[in-house]
Amino acid sequence: MITRSIRNTAVGGAALTVLMGAALSWGAAPAAAAENAPAGWESAALGLPAAHEVTQGEGVTVAVLDSGINPDHPALKGRVAKVGPDFYDSDGLKPGDAGYGEHGTAMVSDVLKVAPKAKIITARVINDSHEEKFERTKDGVSPLAKGIDFAVENHADVISMSLGGGLFGDLDGTEVAAIARAVQQGVTVLAAAGNSGDELNDGNFPAGYAEVISVAATKPGGQRADFSTVRTHNTIAAPGVNITSADKDGGYRPVDGTSPATALAAGVTALMLAKNPDLTPAQTRAILMRTADHPAGGHNAFVGAGQIDAAAAVRAAAHPPKVDTAPKPYKGAVKHFASPTGTSRTSHPAMETGMLATGLGAAGGGLLLVAGGVLLIRKGRRQRAA
Repeated sequence: MITRSIRNTAVGGAALTVLMGAALSWGAAPAAAAENAPAGWESAALGLPAAHEVTQGEGVTVAVLDSGINPDHPALKGRVAKVGPDFYDSDGLKPGDAGYGEHGTAMVSDVLKVAPKAKIITARVINDSHEEKFERTKDGVSPLAKGIDFAVENHADVISMSLGGGLFGDLDGTEVAAIARAVQQGVTVLAAAGNSGDELNDGNFPAGYAEVISVAATKPGGQRADFSTVRTHNTIAAPGVNITSADKDGGYRPVDGTSPATALAAGVTALMLAKNPDLTPAQTRAILMRTADHPAGGHNAFVGAGQIDAAAAVRAAAHPPKVDTAPKPYKGAVKHFASPTGTSRTSHPAMETGMLATGLGAAGGGLLLVAGGVLLIRKGRRQRAA
């Protein structure tokens, strides 16, 4: 099952929804102890056996910002260094309640599948509900922004965010600032591209923020999973279909979505940083993109630079490219475009006002029809969720 996400901003806070599907309840006895979720097709697709011969994520801290976890699941027990605050406490849920820890438990298990010796810290910034909802905060700071700051304060090297949703109007300044602070401190930030590719292909944040590595999902064979959101800001891709992940009640179950793809990509990032702790976020991004299994025709909006090759990325981490991210002085605007036109940047031909008015009228009518259709669709989706 693939869950669609909707995100809204209200009263100074952002509402985030999870990007994978799995309907679970808490209370069943845990399954027999196991260190990792069973390996699936993603292990060979990512080249994990070869990567694990070099490193398994030793000394790297990965922050998983999600819906909380069940720390007693065999895949997580004794492997989570710190369970942080509940920044999404407005829903009143506690560990063990329905809507708490389903998604987060699965995502931590997927990170550990790739980087079994990484140090994990977590914080709750969403709940497991898949319905449209509003998160209201008194101080105007979104739960996700607080979670990012928590991760930085606790020395995270990687932040994994398998969450998001929304349209371009959902930009949240507190999240933008928190992500900027994290990257300035050398923390690599990854987020799920979204699961609306076979519906309205909605925009998705935080994946759409400039400093974030946006992770699309692939199916066996390396092509884009049908649900994976198509965006020009997609950076790379990772397996996201039938990924065996921890069930918070014990045992495992297959999961689809850009959520597990992001967790797997965060694990690969941990492997790279274990090989070379001095990698900057810009170098990490560049290596992931340069060593990926590139799609035909090169970088595209479907899978970015292509499906991650963990073994190649770990090898390349030892000799990272030089990526100049230093600020540059402003030297003034160029007065003209390059040859052969030599056209001034500030001059233009006279405007055809009659044609413009006709075009704007037609465009306005079209926009009204589109807006009405979208409202009807969204109304229907909310009614089905209710």
